[in-house]
Amino acid sequence: MLISLTGMRDDKLLTRISGLLRQAEGTDNEHEAQTFMQAAQRLATAASIDLAVARAHDPNARAATVPVSRQVRIGTAGKKGLRTYVLLFVAIAHANDLKVDVAGNSTYVIAYGFAGDIDSVEALYSSLVIQMVAASDGYLKSGAYRGETAARVVTQHGRWVSRRVVEHKPLSPITARLNFQTAFADRIGTRLTEARDQARAQATGAETGASGGSTAIALRDKEIEVVDFHRSESQARGSWRSSSASAGYSEAARRAGDHAGRRARIGNDREFGAPGGQLGS
Repeated sequence: MLISLTGMRDDKLLTRISGLLRQAEGTDNEHEAQTFMQAAQRLATAASIDLAVARAHDPNARAATVPVSRQVRIGTAGKKGLRTYVLLFVAIAHANDLKVDVAGNSTYVIAYGFAGDIDSVEALYSSLVIQMVAASDGYLKSGAYRGETAARVVTQHGRWVSRRVVEHKPLSPITARLNFQTAFADRIGTRLTEARDQARAQATGAETGASGGSTAIALRDKEIEVVDFHRSESQARGSWRSSSASAGYSEAARRAGDHAGRRARIGNDREFGAPGGQLGS
């Protein structure tokens, strides 16, 4: 069961993007790492803009490059935490103009968009999912979650009436991990979206005179084409939830995950021992 969540790019370009990502990972300076990461995302966005503009003005380019779908494996059935891995993939995908369907058991996703954009998303995800897991492992090993609480809404059944109340319980390791990774994914999505928007603003702001607005129109046309392609190809039904309501909410774990997402560096997926962004079981 699939659940719906509502490019021309050559090897040289991907090499340049990977180089920036390696620089991000190679520095101990948090601000330098973020600068390199944002530069990589802006470069990916610039290539996406170039494709959109080329397709808007050249019928041959439009015919040669069309949206595609690609299945990306997230993990094996039964592995804990796959929902937060999917959430990270979706956050990166949305910053790079993709639509995503999710398998009901979160073991894989199907990305819809232009091939170059999907390539960029896979490279980013392959690095960031490893960092997310490592950061959450470090958080748990530090013991910082101990003494914290998690809140969840429960139903209390009385003799004559039932009511919903907020219940606070000691923060368990699994709830701490889920909250940490959720906040990490949210922060990464924000960072990449900001970098994308900066690149788009620069491209559209440089237009003057008769050409003014043409890039924005090309990008809008590209977005519509991807949405239409997803609508026609997707077999998804129902809705997908990133986490279980029974897990509980922890402000402390969310803050820790958000902080880790701010500090995350983005590197080449080939530097890790997990091809295609998959984690071992």
